[in-house]
Amino acid sequence: MADTEQKTKILHVQARAPFEVYYQGDAYSITGANKVGKFDILPGHSDFFTIINPDSEVVIQTDTEDITIQVANGIITVKDDEVLLFLNI
Repeated sequence: MADTEQKTKILHVQARAPFEVYYQGDAYSITGANKVGKFDILPGHSDFFTIINPDSEVVIQTDTEDITIQVANGIITVKDDEVLLFLNI
């Protein structure tokens, strides 16, 4: 898929902790790390569930900025371009 085609598709993201919302909105990609290694989530990603590496970071790329969140622990789920990050739980 061409870069311009990829940029037209988006992920709908909610990144939250029990008492804080880190980010809620659209994004082009999410980068994180799990036990297997570093991974990227792009639009069209297959259904996915993983535990995020302790003491790592997650980067959410939006159309205006890259948002970096320090993560003590957490999980990510992906289904139909909906991405939920439950962090620092």
